[in-house]
Amino acid sequence: MSIRIRLIALATAAVCALSLSACGSGEDASGASPTCPGGKVRFGVEPYEDPARLKPAYQVLAGALQEKLGCPVELSVVGDYSAEVLAMRNGRLDLAQFGPLGYVFASTKANAEPLVSFATASGELTTYTAGIWVPKDSPVRSLDGLRGRSLALSSVGSTSGDALPRYALKTAGIAEGDVRIDYAGGHPEALLALTNGKVDAAEINSQQLATARAEGSFDESKFRQVWKSEEIPNDPITVRGDLDPAFKDAVRGALLELGPRDVAKVGAFLDVDPPGPLVAVTKETYRPLFDLAAALGLTEGDI
Repeated sequence: MSIRIRLIALATAAVCALSLSACGSGEDASGASPTCPGGKVRFGVEPYEDPARLKPAYQVLAGALQEKLGCPVELSVVGDYSAEVLAMRNGRLDLAQFGPLGYVFASTKANAEPLVSFATASGELTTYTAGIWVPKDSPVRSLDGLRGRSLALSSVGSTSGDALPRYALKTAGIAEGDVRIDYAGGHPEALLALTNGKVDAAEINSQQLATARAEGSFDESKFRQVWKSEEIPNDPITVRGDLDPAFKDAVRGALLELGPRDVAKVGAFLDVDPPGPLVAVTKETYRPLFDLAAALGLTEGDI
């Protein structure tokens, strides 16, 4: 080898040592890699509980995911369901946890693909139920008794706090105009509207019920459940479909490797006790929610 060729080879090696991104590390000049798009992973969460309480719980999960991926994870609790769908559609989120119905529209409007959801310690996918409650001394004994009365629902677009109760009224032959519906702004707010005597009835899903029980903020002996939905599969964590398949595989693997401690604080909000590792889910897992949206004639504008 000539001296000139040796010098070129040494110079090339020096450049590679200083800039791995240019010499086969899998990263581009900006520091991004197939498993770390844009140099970080942006993870959004829907505001199904007070954001001030949600964020610390999700920071534990995000921190564990960051460690598994070796890539910074930027967490944000978005304003509402529609804002989360819009953020993913516009490329501002890489990962997002949606409520089951929110995922239905995110799948079509933002190309969201489900990766994992929350499981029991025995590895079974967890579920929850929607419910309608009234004071124990209320004359209301069934959905039919809600005619002419006020009903607090959570927020527009919520699976258990909006769509399912309205679908139950519809299938019971009750026109929505026959019930005074009040959107309280969230599951905790709907429960408070009932306990404070502001409404005749309120939706309280099983997750909110578990939280209120743990806090001692709801005395069940003073109330009665008059309707309960079928089981709903728990929220999926989704990935934006147009991202690199290598990233999708990496983040799915990392999420599935998280331990119960990594997801326990989030699981507490979702009535997952005791929690197990996350489990894989697919679009078919949420097929009943697609059917529900079709039955109600829901569109993106409804969330």
